[in-house]
Amino acid sequence: MGKPTGFLEIERHDRTYDKVGARLKTWKEFVKPLPSAEVGQQAARCMDCGIPFCHQGCPVNNQIPDFNNLVYRDQWRQALENLQSTNNFPEFTGRVCPAPCETSCTLNIDDNPVTIKTIECQIVDRGWEEAWITPQMSPRGTGKRIAVVGSGPAGLACAQQLARAGHAPTVFEKSDRIGGLLRYGIPDFKMEKHLIDRRIRQMEAEGVIFRTGFEVGVTVSVQRLLDDYDVLVMAGGAEAPRDLEVPGRELAGVHYAMEFLTQQNKRNAGDAEAVAAPTGTLSAAGKHVVVIGGGDTGSDCIGTSNRQGAASVTQLEIMPQPPERENKALTWPDWPLKLRTSSSQEEGCERDFAVITRQAVGKDSRITALECARVEWVAGADGRMQMREVEGSTFELKADLVLLAMGFTGPRAAGLVESGAVELDPRGNVKASVADYQTSVRNIFACGDMRRGQSLVVWAIREGRQCARAVDEHLMGASKLPR
Repeated sequence: MGKPTGFLEIERHDRTYDKVGARLKTWKEFVKPLPSAEVGQQAARCMDCGIPFCHQGCPVNNQIPDFNNLVYRDQWRQALENLQSTNNFPEFTGRVCPAPCETSCTLNIDDNPVTIKTIECQIVDRGWEEAWITPQMSPRGTGKRIAVVGSGPAGLACAQQLARAGHAPTVFEKSDRIGGLLRYGIPDFKMEKHLIDRRIRQMEAEGVIFRTGFEVGVTVSVQRLLDDYDVLVMAGGAEAPRDLEVPGRELAGVHYAMEFLTQQNKRNAGDAEAVAAPTGTLSAAGKHVVVIGGGDTGSDCIGTSNRQGAASVTQLEIMPQPPERENKALTWPDWPLKLRTSSSQEEGCERDFAVITRQAVGKDSRITALECARVEWVAGADGRMQMREVEGSTFELKADLVLLAMGFTGPRAAGLVESGAVELDPRGNVKASVADYQTSVRNIFACGDMRRGQSLVVWAIREGRQCARAVDEHLMGASKLPR
């Protein structure tokens, strides 16, 4: 541990943000790192808790007390080595992970948790600044070739681990750039894309081959890959968005969140408008925007809309408003249900809870308003909560642009999944166990959201790493890769 009495003497202090007025004028990240000395002080708050419950909250199995102690003792390079032993991409998780580890922190029982996410991010950022992070080449090759389909965090983690085991992985990506939702789903103001490019250069030096513009199941068949490669890993994510099945859904101005977010990320990457928006420009400039869905994707739509110059932004959530504070005695160390306000919501947004959309109202085939109603959640005969519309609660919201951010139902069936002819689980995800990650088809493995369903970046990295070990064992009979 670090300082034995640190948690008694030092208050939690986290990274701060640029002021709203300044950050709305740019697409750059706006989080201000802490000075190194202050990061060391925050690491000193990590207590000798006996059982580090932060390990339960961290899907990638980060050894959190260990790297906290090393940072406190100013041993940053050793802290980096420790962190990279469990997490391939701490600069991603240190920016976009919701930090369930902090929720599980023992100090969170009756105080404020250790700033684990900030410490993690600043360890890896310093590692890059000091040029401590270099390619980790395998001393010898195995001659085994693996096709990894999908370049999100699961596919990238799987490919990097396989390359370090001496195999020859090739990552196939249907888009024009590598990164999956990291590239085109997360706005630049939350994570700048040069971070992905930097990792890609490292992975290429380690032996990973990248192929963009290849949609497996469309431009190249699964069988062709199985003929050319020893193993195929399905890591295509959960890209089928949940739709809003109401009258008026077909009106112009109602779009999935990913259509909207992807266009802006392409613009930020320097693409011409015809490339960024081949089917028509989506812009919130001067419009009354309604975002349906209260999660991270909805929050990203809010931040993007405000930067584009929206006249107003309203976010609707079907669930009731959570409590301001959780009852830690009941929820710790699990992720609690409580009211959270994101940096994008702070920038300007009206939030409304327990609201359903009844229909989209339009004029000349274009949306002008949403007809909504309030709902209440009551216990049914079986004890489960059920939604009931409040009589006489109908109201209209002015809307020029409606963004559907209600989550994802699973992987897209067309293309890779259908072409692979793999068995699906009852939720529509590719069926494979966490024991071996093998699908119902010989030599095809699956990991990440395609196997698990919509989840967090940390779960994707964990599954990619574990799948790589399973593939290595399948090919070689044993594996030295960490699980």
